[in-house]
Amino acid sequence: MDVTLRGALLVAAGAAVGGVARYVVTSALPHDFPFGTLAVNILGSFLLALLAFGPLGSLDLRLLFGVGALGAFTTMSTFALDTVSLVEGASWQLAVANAFLNPGICLLSAVLGRVVGSWWTHLGV
Repeated sequence: MDVTLRGALLVAAGAAVGGVARYVVTSALPHDFPFGTLAVNILGSFLLALLAFGPLGSLDLRLLFGVGALGAFTTMSTFALDTVSLVEGASWQLAVANAFLNPGICLLSAVLGRVVGSWWTHLGV
């Protein structure tokens, strides 16, 4: 898919809506557990799969809602759809690898980011 100005504007408009929606949902739910994150990940995964496999498949709608709105709302939806698509394509080994590598490596990356951020803060940079 080629990047066009129209496509970029559709993604940007959708991202503005998705980002605000994420803020509203996560702010409205209790904070003793990341219920907001869980809620947007569940809802976003459902909506992206619905968009991908449902009848609303025009490129403009995919850019506006799929890449823009749902991309800003949650990236878990993309991870979930990628994994489902691998299963659907009978790539079970890749689906399992994706299901374990994404959360595992991302958690390790977050730990590394915390370590580097703390180190950087102590340097006073």
